[in-house]
Order: sequence, then C-alpha cells, then structure tokens
Amino acid sequence: MPNLPQDCWSVLGIALVLYAMGCIQSISCKSKVFRESISVIEVKASIDPVPTSIDESSSVVLRYRTPHFRASAQVLVPPIPKKETWIVGWIQACSHMEFYNHYGEQGMSSWELPDLQDGKIQAISDSDGVNYPWYGNTTETCMIVGPTRKESKFNISMNDNFYPSVTWAVPVSESNVAKLTSIYRDQSFTTWLVATNTATSEMVTLQTIKWRMRLGIEVNPSRPLGQRAMLREPFAQEQPQVLSKNEPIPPSALVKPNANDAQVLMWRPKDGLPLVVIPSKYR
Repeated sequence: MPNLPQDCWSVLGIALVLYAMGCIQSISCKSKVFRESISVIEVKASIDPVPTSIDESSSVVLRYRTPHFRASAQVLVPPIPKKETWIVGWIQACSHMEFYNHYGEQGMSSWELPDLQDGKIQAISDSDGVNYPWYGNTTETCMIVGPTRKESKFNISMNDNFYPSVTWAVPVSESNVAKLTSIYRDQSFTTWLVATNTATSEMVTLQTIKWRMRLGIEVNPSRPLGQRAMLREPFAQEQPQVLSKNEPIPPSALVKPNANDAQVLMWRPKDGLPLVVIPSKYR
C-alpha cells in the first residue's frame, strides 16, 4: 500500500490543525468568558440638587460655580488567570457645547470647540489631559494586575463641575468698564465605565451615562458690584441618565486633544469680523 504513509501524514496534519483550532477556540472562549464576567454591582449618577452660585467679589471677573455631577460604581472583576493588567475606570467626552458671554450691543465672546462645532468629530475627550483616555487617575480608575486567585471588588468614582471666570469688560477692549449683560451655557457629556487590557488595548464598555449642564445668568452692568448678576435658569439641573444599553465610544473620545486644550475663545462683534482672543493650546 504505497499511499499509506502519505495518508497517515494527511490524517496527522488534519489532527494537528484541529487541535490548534481547539486551543485557539479555547483561549478565545476563556477571554470572552472573562470579559463577560466583569460585572457592575451598582452604579449611581446624580447632579447635586443646588443652584449655580455666583461670585461678584472681583472687580475684574464674574465667577460662577455649577453643582457637581457625580458618578460612582461598584465593580466585580473575576480572577485573572494569567499575567496581564486590566484598568477599570471612567472615560468622559463632551458631545455638545454652547458657551456665550454677551456684552450688550457690542457683541459676545464664546468658548468654542471648532472640530466638534463643524461636525468633524462626534465628541471630544474630557480627560484630565495627562492620563488619556481616563477622566482622572485617583478615584476615577482601579488597576488589577494578574494573575489573581480571587475576584476583585472595588469602588470607583468621579465628579465634574464648572467654575469659570468671565470678564466684566469686553475681552478685546482696553477699557475696564463693565459691559457684560448675560451668560448662556449648555453642555452635554457622555460618561462611560470601561475595563481595558493594557497589553492588548481590548476595551469592554460596562456602563454608559448621559448628562447635561445648563445655565443662564442675567447681568445689569450699571448696578454696583455685588448686585449685578442674577441666575435665571435652571435652578435645578436635569438628573443624569444611566442607559440600559451601552453606546459605543467614538475614537475621538480616547485621544488628544481634550476639550480644555482644544477650546478657543472668540470675540464675535455685532459689526465686523470675529477675532481669536485665546487660541487653542493644542498644536
């Protein structure tokens, strides 16, 4: 039977291929089982039920402080069977921003995110600017280094609010005379709870939260300092939505630049061409 050796090798080759496929499938299944075993025991999201506070202590700028958005989660990670590192934490991106400071008939200044405004990106990272893509690197993340014999249970939390300064005078004027007449701000964010493998960059979205911060302040610049500004709306913010179905994370939410570095302060006069007052920090 001259063909026997060749047939044997063929059978052996098929067996080896099937064995290798079984190993690969086993590894893939174990990885999938691990990913699906990461669970969120509890998640909370809220905005403090207090109005935005206004500070007129400075003769140069008006300051305001919005209530805090807060998110926290208790996460359970199963034992990690091999030498690998996972990070669980919060990633946040801004998907909409309107931020206008009106100066009567002279015009308005506005903080703008050009790529977001022009529709070039769906959202922009709101990372701390150091620990991309994470919102922060203290209470906002937890690192688990494998192998581990036991499951890991931990809490992670984050908070966010606005505390800007707005000049009483027109920002492109040499005059110090107060001309500010109103402030309008409306921003929307998506916040994801994510687990990622540091070696493979594999990312598992565990939870998605959507929230919005709005405010309107009316200013009478002719009144004495300390009596000029009044909060108009809203006195209480809409509470965040914890989604029942996760949304995908846009690639632009995971990389530089973050919103703080990308934003531009523009002066838009009632008459004439707009001017860049403060350019983007990102080059």
